[in-house]
Amino acid sequence: MTALSMSARTRKRAIERGLDVLTWLVLFVMVAPVLWLVASSLQTDGNLARGTYDLLHPTFTAFRDMWSTVEFSRYLVNSLIICTAAALLATVFASTAGYALARYKFRGSGTFSIALIGTQLIPGSMFLLPVFLGMVWLGRHTPIHLFDTRVGMIFVYTAFFTPVAIYFLRSFFLAIPAELEDAALVDGCTPFGAFWRIVLPNALPGLVATFVYAFMFAWDELLFVASLTEHNAETLPIGMRNFIGNYSQDYGQLMAAGVVSTLPVMLAFFATQRWLVRGLQAGAVKG
Repeated sequence: MTALSMSARTRKRAIERGLDVLTWLVLFVMVAPVLWLVASSLQTDGNLARGTYDLLHPTFTAFRDMWSTVEFSRYLVNSLIICTAAALLATVFASTAGYALARYKFRGSGTFSIALIGTQLIPGSMFLLPVFLGMVWLGRHTPIHLFDTRVGMIFVYTAFFTPVAIYFLRSFFLAIPAELEDAALVDGCTPFGAFWRIVLPNALPGLVATFVYAFMFAWDELLFVASLTEHNAETLPIGMRNFIGNYSQDYGQLMAAGVVSTLPVMLAFFATQRWLVRGLQAGAVKG
């Protein structure tokens, strides 16, 4: 083995070790806030105020008290219902529209596809006042009451995420060979039967990725839920904000609430991680 080849191998090994160190460094920077959140949730308010963390003697007092301080269970139930329903509806609507854009050519299909992306260029805050006024008007002049209701928030989140979900799923459907549907049609399936039995099972990773993404979007949203709810349909972001009031600051309970509110998202992510990776890889094949 020549000195030149040994030098090249040594340089390659050094680069690999450097990349490993950089990867661990970036991972630590990303995980550090989560570790700090968990550690803070196991401290008393006195320790947090003084900045003296006693990691050897953790306490779960904050986890016990947070459920009654701001009715945390009500916020958690509202978030689970609203976010799950909105993500499910957005995925269902986007699956049919995305399939139509991927498989059928009709007048205006290109313009419609571009318009879907155009909706994402408009700041969401610009829709806040029209949506608020529309809900108030409906409540006063019709039997339809959407303001401060779970149904109203489900409609809002479904409407906001459906356009980008359609664009995502269109890419997933484009990655599925059309020959599979042709073979199903030859075997006697109807177009809807081919869509239901062939396309959707093959697009399952994309459907899961879209659902999880929509769920996470609705789970963390604060602006609209703070403006369109008062009591009945408030979600976790509102509950988190209520731990800090004008006359009291329950930082320990706030940290504990942050840990509890993060768990459903983490569980959903890790449970569907394999599907998410497959869905993103499938969607990147064709656009």
